[in-house]
Amino acid sequence: MSDTDRPEAAAAPKPSFELGTGPGRVLVWFYGVFTVAAASRTIVEMIRGFDRAPLAYTLSAVAALVYGFITYSLVRGGEKARRAALVCCAAELIGVLVVGAWTLAEPAAFPDSTVWSDFGMGYLFIPVILPVTGMIWLRRARTVAV
Repeated sequence: MSDTDRPEAAAAPKPSFELGTGPGRVLVWFYGVFTVAAASRTIVEMIRGFDRAPLAYTLSAVAALVYGFITYSLVRGGEKARRAALVCCAAELIGVLVVGAWTLAEPAAFPDSTVWSDFGMGYLFIPVILPVTGMIWLRRARTVAV
């Protein structure tokens, strides 16, 4: 009797694909660093004078939350976390593109920059590259897991 003929072997669940392994580990690292960077920057900016640029500081806080959730989802793993991270990466990309275009079209609205200002130019354009890379990895993870 082979392993595939045994009923318990057929009923055993497939091992889940770990999102934070291989290239996913690099994504976890980048998203973790960006979570800390965006959150730290936001806290300092809000303490020093929230009224100076409330829109920019609020958008930096939103970026920190998005980065934190994506980091958590990548570490947690599983299909639900993969789907949630994919949606957040898409929302992040939309945010970077909208805020990037907004900061170029109406610079007066942003007396201070955000993480996503000028498409993330202050962060070597990583904020625009990271969600694209994340979505590619998360889509690949789906095909490997199925």
